[in-house]
Amino acid sequence: MEHCEAKCGTAEQEKALEAVIEASRSTPGCLMHILQEAQGIYGYLPMAVQKKIAEGLGKSLSEVYGVVTFYSQFSLKPKGKNRISVCLGTACYVKGSDKVLEEVEKELGIKCGECTEDGLFSIDSCRCVGACGLAPVMMIGDEVYGRLTPDKVKGILDSYKEATK
Repeated sequence: MEHCEAKCGTAEQEKALEAVIEASRSTPGCLMHILQEAQGIYGYLPMAVQKKIAEGLGKSLSEVYGVVTFYSQFSLKPKGKNRISVCLGTACYVKGSDKVLEEVEKELGIKCGECTEDGLFSIDSCRCVGACGLAPVMMIGDEVYGRLTPDKVKGILDSYKEATK
């Protein structure tokens, strides 16, 4: 297998990906499994990784890319150390989660779907986290923050920034 271009990550990541491809390539329908493993290794699925998977399986890059873009569990962009998910489900939206999301974007200087340059935060939205009684809700990792208002966002984000100093 040829080496990934520079954006393919570290030598350890590349070796782990090669091992997953090698171990799974003879199993019918192995693409989903390999993509899930690759995302676990890299945190997302950059084009260089998709190309390596396509080559390793003898598939076209467009076939691999089609699967990656079809399933919402896969990401084409890197995720931050602290993954923020703002619920935009009905209960949360009615109670102002759109304003909470706007405030998170403003505080971090990025938009939904992006990652901060330092890799500390990424923002996504979701449709429901099952905490409608606490609406509006935001999650950072596995931590749920409920009954949010835009003015609470800065303090929450600052606590994560402080924890990394």
